[in-house]
Amino acid sequence: MTVESVEVRHVAVRDPEVRPLLDDLHHEYTSRYGPNEELNRYPDDQFTPAQGGAFLVLVEDGQTIAGGAFRRYDERTAELKRVWTHPDHRRRGLGLAVVRELEREAVRRGYRRIYLTTGPRQPEAAALYLASGYTPLYDVTAAPETIGPLPFEKSLRG
Repeated sequence: MTVESVEVRHVAVRDPEVRPLLDDLHHEYTSRYGPNEELNRYPDDQFTPAQGGAFLVLVEDGQTIAGGAFRRYDERTAELKRVWTHPDHRRRGLGLAVVRELEREAVRRGYRRIYLTTGPRQPEAAALYLASGYTPLYDVTAAPETIGPLPFEKSLRG
């Protein structure tokens, strides 16, 4: 199937369609970094329109296969969080589709910049952001483990 057969749904963090995303992210983060509280760092309301955020999922044949969110970082900047693709659906361009849809929504909300961090043990995520036109705010020649979280930014056009 193609990305065109996928439905974009804007949802609340506690929507049942988000559960597969959060469960798999928890598994990914734990397997790569050990026990952690990454998914609990921000209150759910930070991902709501009322607080300047958004959460979306991509659904295909009734199944959540990808998704992501942003929260207000500052007045002009959204921060991407929770970008995920189901393991059975990777290498289809869904991560890029999520990032692009989040960028479009951020522009609609008046943001002019995106900021994000990804972990040093997530090279696939770093590659996605580089391929999506994000500028690394770290020395890309350094070993990722020596840096900690890998920050990126991108200016948005309105």
